[in-house]
Amino acid sequence: MALIVLVIILACIVFMVSALRFKLITIPVMNYFKSALPSLSQTEQEAMEAGDTWWDAELFSGKPNWQQWHQIDAPSLSDKERDFIDSKLVQLLSMLDEEQIQADKDLPDAVWAYLKQEGFFAFIIPEKFGGLAFSAQANSTIVAKIASKSLSAAVTVMVPNSLGPAELLLHYGTQSQQSHWLPKLASGEALPCFALTALDAGSDAGSIQDFGIVCEAEFEGKQVLGLKVSWDKRYITLAPVATVLGLAFKVYDPQHLLGDSESLGITCALIPTSHEGVTIGARHNPLNQGFMNGTTQGNEVFIPLDWIIGGKGGIGKGWKMLVSCLSAGRGISLPALSAGSAHLCTRTTSAYAKVREQFGLPIAAFEGVQASLARIAGLTYSIEACRQTTAQAIDMKKSPAVITAIAKYHLTEMSRTVMNDALDIHAGKGIQKGPNNYLANNYMGIPISITVEGANILTRNLMIFGQGATRCHPYIFKEIQTIQSLDEAQAIKPFDKLLMAHLQHSGVNVLKALWFGITRARFSQAPVSGPTKRYYQKLTWLSTCLSLSADLAMLGLGGSLKRREMLSARLGDVLSHLYLASCALKKYEHDGRQQGDLPSVSYAVEHSLSEGFRALDEFFDNFTHPIFAFLLKSWTHITGHGCKLPSDSLVVKVCNALTYSEAARERVSHLCSVGEEGAVHTMEHAYILAKATEKERGEFKKWLRGRTDTLSMSFEEKVALAVADKVINESQGKSLLEAERWRVKAISVDVI
Repeated sequence: MALIVLVIILACIVFMVSALRFKLITIPVMNYFKSALPSLSQTEQEAMEAGDTWWDAELFSGKPNWQQWHQIDAPSLSDKERDFIDSKLVQLLSMLDEEQIQADKDLPDAVWAYLKQEGFFAFIIPEKFGGLAFSAQANSTIVAKIASKSLSAAVTVMVPNSLGPAELLLHYGTQSQQSHWLPKLASGEALPCFALTALDAGSDAGSIQDFGIVCEAEFEGKQVLGLKVSWDKRYITLAPVATVLGLAFKVYDPQHLLGDSESLGITCALIPTSHEGVTIGARHNPLNQGFMNGTTQGNEVFIPLDWIIGGKGGIGKGWKMLVSCLSAGRGISLPALSAGSAHLCTRTTSAYAKVREQFGLPIAAFEGVQASLARIAGLTYSIEACRQTTAQAIDMKKSPAVITAIAKYHLTEMSRTVMNDALDIHAGKGIQKGPNNYLANNYMGIPISITVEGANILTRNLMIFGQGATRCHPYIFKEIQTIQSLDEAQAIKPFDKLLMAHLQHSGVNVLKALWFGITRARFSQAPVSGPTKRYYQKLTWLSTCLSLSADLAMLGLGGSLKRREMLSARLGDVLSHLYLASCALKKYEHDGRQQGDLPSVSYAVEHSLSEGFRALDEFFDNFTHPIFAFLLKSWTHITGHGCKLPSDSLVVKVCNALTYSEAARERVSHLCSVGEEGAVHTMEHAYILAKATEKERGEFKKWLRGRTDTLSMSFEEKVALAVADKVINESQGKSLLEAERWRVKAISVDVI
């Protein structure tokens, strides 16, 4: 006992006496950090500084402030935005025929004209330049609704309002550039594209080989300083029809006309496509989608310096421009496409499962179908919650690169799962192409969302935890900056301050993790009572486990963690599912705790909890130091975590909510464009009539059961006989005939 007391006293002396602490703890740890922690390259440093953190930092801390999370205002739209959606968007949707668009490989001329005339390319442009100045929430909602009707049109609208000339000009353009280009972009007079991807530069945008050489040349009758730019880009959306080309390339100054440096870095410029030497027009065929996508080339095309975004001062700042604007695009556009497809699947599949019958019952009555239908509804709720919340962060003037990467990866992947389930339930109807198939075109387009703006494999394995570990951790990024920016003598005191705070933070998490592991977090504070209380407690527990595991991974593996992508991706999955579950719970609270939504909320959160703890277990099982991993796993959930995938009983509740609560079904599929004609309208109308005639159809089928005299009769003849036998009255007979006519039309497929 005396020895233990002596050790504690000595430890206290070491920590309390700064000279001893510096010598015995701070300097050795700082030297270890120099060799162990990942160093940041210039491009990584710029990427870190280009964005910021939000709720992701809270989740990474191990102590998320749920009260603060709930205090964030609910997502909303302005009256102006609602009016646009209720009028101009509705009109656009009525003009879209995706089957014809894909056949023509282009939008109709009338649609192009309408998009330009009504400002569909001007959502992000301020009103003083003739734009609409819509919120990210409105931008996302509009694109999602269009995506439920036509992916080709949605992508066409999405690109000018995402990463592109307008976005870059607003943040980095000179006043002259803004005044010249933004009114033209707002009116549709100028149609933009942005060219980044090249043969050997895809997700690794920093490796682009396209270049510009600083030189003097004649331009508009004068000798001016500029660049001779050469490029060969591919996969560029709107390039075949663009009138202004945003271009990313590297700048070199071999004659030192601008200064001492020769390699000046990635730069972005705006070039009219009518400019001599610019080549556009060649098209790709992205999975038969009808939007414009193609190549652009140029060889030693001279441009003046004032065509560079930001002017001369913008040279070399292109990488920072790109990473800051890409995060906004990831947070708005691709989640919107995913939500549109998911809402389409939820709306139509819930209807199809009701009107399609096998073995004398609607297929919605079969548990195998219910399992897939519940997953569709639960994941769609999660997708919509994340879409709304992430757009809200952007409206709050945040640039949360990690959160937008989470949204991009997980929403596109969940949308793929939802679509696959929808196709499974629709079976033969889902695979026969034609005007009656409302799923096939979106199904074919899903891999495009998976691929663009950072392929999903890269996003998951390198970005989410790769940036999240340093950006979101309360101390690691600051510690790395201190070590890299100062010499040892200058760094000791600030590093010591950070280290002591870091040790205190980790020590608290160690104790919390053990307590949560023993109690399964049952005594953890939660901001609400009722059926969702336990979800908050378990999420706090998972957050603590993540924080502790991240410290173990970074200190144990150091710089090699960058190369251990499978390990880091699993920690990224934990962070991602914490965020997804947070969004679902936030939406449930802001929507007024609608009881009809509770089954879908529970499904979404339980799915994320199960996936989050599963990813954590797999991290422990595959960690380089198995003894430490075993001890930490035992420490953090010594009695097990008990988080499983949604139960069978919950699956039934989700399906019942879809069937019996029209309000709940509407909320989880409200982005789906139903319209007044077309295949989706047909299915929805058949569903409405099927529900309205459910009782008399049951009586009718009961009367038919076992009869052989009606086998050769048509449905109309059977109904007439049932009316004559007074099984149903004449009015009910007419309703049954009408419902059957629409049911047959809804489940029919196209023939050629």
